[in-house]
Amino acid sequence: MCSNKLKIMAFTSIRSEYDLMSALYKKLALDGEVDFQLVASGTHLVPAMGGSVSEIEKDGFRVSYRIETLLASDSKASRIKSAAILQSACVDILSNETPDLVIFAGDREDVLIYASVCAFLNIPSIHFFGGDHAKDGHVDNPVRHATSKLASLHFVSTEEHKRRLLAIGEPEGRIFVIGSVALDKFLNEPVVPRSEVLQHLEIDAEAGYRKIAVLIFHPVDSERERAGAYIHNMVSVLNRLGYHVCAGMPNSDPGNRIIRDALIKLEGSSSLTVYENLSRSLFINLLRSADLMIGNSSAGLLEAPSIPLPAVNVGERQKGRLASSNVIFSGGSVEAIIQAVQHAESEGFLSQLRRSSNPYGDGHSVDRAYRLIKELECSNYARKPEDPLES
Repeated sequence: MCSNKLKIMAFTSIRSEYDLMSALYKKLALDGEVDFQLVASGTHLVPAMGGSVSEIEKDGFRVSYRIETLLASDSKASRIKSAAILQSACVDILSNETPDLVIFAGDREDVLIYASVCAFLNIPSIHFFGGDHAKDGHVDNPVRHATSKLASLHFVSTEEHKRRLLAIGEPEGRIFVIGSVALDKFLNEPVVPRSEVLQHLEIDAEAGYRKIAVLIFHPVDSERERAGAYIHNMVSVLNRLGYHVCAGMPNSDPGNRIIRDALIKLEGSSSLTVYENLSRSLFINLLRSADLMIGNSSAGLLEAPSIPLPAVNVGERQKGRLASSNVIFSGGSVEAIIQAVQHAESEGFLSQLRRSSNPYGDGHSVDRAYRLIKELECSNYARKPEDPLES
C-alpha cells in the first residue's frame, strides 16, 4: 500500500454509474485501513432529475464534495461546458486532497475529466468498464478509449475488453479482468415480492396487468429526431400485447427532453408508470418481477442476464457490444418491435434463456477488485512510460 492508511477518492456523476460501483465503495468505506472519500456531481445534485445524492447518503456514505455542473440546456455545447466546470473543480479538489488513488467508472464525459486531471497531477487512477465498444458511432466510444489511455490501471469485465485495451496500446500489466462489479448486488440484494414492488410504484396489482415491461431509453445523437416516435411505438406495442410499462427517465445527454416529454405525454393515456430514480433494491426487484426489458439501456446487456430477463434493444445504442442470448436487437418501427417482443415471449426463446449465463461476470467481482486495490503498490502506476511499439 501507498501509506499506513490508503486515501481513496471515488467520483460519481449519475445514479446508474453509482449503482454499478456502490458495492465496492461500501466495502472500501468499511475498511479501517482506508480513508474513503466520495465526490458527487452531475444529475446527483439536480432535483428535477431525481436528486440521487440522497440515495448515496441513505447508503451510509458521507459525500465529501459536491460539484454542481449541469447547465439548464439540452444542447451538445452545454455538455462540454458542464465538463469544463467539472474540470476546474476537480483540479482544486485533487490538488488539495492528493489522494493515493482515484476511482471512476464508465464512458461519460466526466470520466475523461477525472482521468486527465489525475494524469497531469501524477495521481494513480483506476478506470472501471474500459475496453468496451459499441458500433453505434456514439461519442461514448472515443471518450471511453481516451479515458483508458489516460488512466493508470484498468479493471475490466471481460477478456474481450482486455484485448481491446491491448489493441490500443495499453500494457498488459496494467489490465485486470475481474468481471463486472455491478453483478454482485444480484446475489446479495434481498428478494422483495412482486406485489410489494408494484405497490411501491403505485401500480394496482389487481388491475389485470398480466405482464410487466421495464422501459429505459437514453438519447442517441443519430436517432434524436426519431426518439419520440420510438417511445410512442414501444409503449403502444407493449400495451397492445398486454403489458403495463414501467419507464425510467433518460440520462442527461443532449436530446433527453424529447424522451422525457414523450413519456410525460403518454403517462396519462397509457398503461404506463414513469419514474425518475429508483433505489437499488427497488430497481433490482423490479427487474426480478418483470417479464421483459425494452429500450436501449446497458442494463439489458449487463444486468438482465443475471435474472435472466429477456431484453429487446431498440435502435442503434448498444449494437456491437458483447451480449448474452437474452438480448434481441430491434428496429424502432411498430412492426419491428412487435416481432421482437413476440420472439422474446416464444417458448423456444424462453427455453434458451433459462440455459443462458451472464458473460460479464459471476457476481464475485467486488472481492477481486477490493483485493487488488489493497495489494497494488499504487504509486508505481502513476506514470506511464511504456512505449506501445515495444509491447
